[in-house]
Amino acid sequence: MSDLLRKPTGVSGKVHDITVESAKGPKSPDWGYVGFSLYRLKAGETTSEATGDREVILVMVEGKASVSAGGEDFGEQGERMNVFEQLPPHSVYVPNETTWSATATTDCTVGVCTAPGKGGHKARVLPIPEKVTRGKGANTRYIFPIAMEETDVADSLLVTEVFTPQGNWSSYPPHRHDEDNFPDMTYLEETYYHRLNPDQGYGHQRVFTEDGTLDESISMNSHDVVLVPKGHHPCGAPYGYEMYYLNVMAGPMRKWRFQNHPDHDWIAKRDAG
Repeated sequence: MSDLLRKPTGVSGKVHDITVESAKGPKSPDWGYVGFSLYRLKAGETTSEATGDREVILVMVEGKASVSAGGEDFGEQGERMNVFEQLPPHSVYVPNETTWSATATTDCTVGVCTAPGKGGHKARVLPIPEKVTRGKGANTRYIFPIAMEETDVADSLLVTEVFTPQGNWSSYPPHRHDEDNFPDMTYLEETYYHRLNPDQGYGHQRVFTEDGTLDESISMNSHDVVLVPKGHHPCGAPYGYEMYYLNVMAGPMRKWRFQNHPDHDWIAKRDAG
């Protein structure tokens, strides 16, 4: 199994705990920014964490929870009971050097997105994002930009959700953001937390560089996480299975600048025309 594929450790509690240290591996030796963990809580269960030097965005993937952070009570967060309802997500920002807690008011799934914090923002509920359609034909997918660079809501984190219909492609044409060369490109590590509908489904993701030094083809299941340390990283949703993923990105600069693979950029140019 590819070391870029991280399987959940169980079906309840903290099923993912991907830190900068644990993300490092043969294919990702220089990982240094993105962290991601995932809680699957039963109604009534509570969890809490100190942020340390990391800022956090809590994403209510599904279900509801009462959330507090930085000494403030933000009440019950969450609306959709199943992620594939495609209702917009509720999210809470938590700065570094503070704590947060969540008490499940229903069974719920909470994504914990982390990156280096700089103390530039206060704990707060993030604005509800509007759905955006991207791509054409079998490249169509639907986006909820939770915390992208258009909004000044975080120090380092870029977070977004993507829904890909069955039989469609996503993060496509293949693109990369692995060079610190703004404005042409920014260096951003990325994690993909995947879900499939129906739940027994699977999807495909390829992570590869143009020189071939990294080339991993990964089949993922629901609740799997794929690490993208560098290179291109397109996803495919097989016929019969809708795909969801929660993206977390971070790097030296909080801007998303990428380049398409030169062999496949013609697709983007055609669709743009």
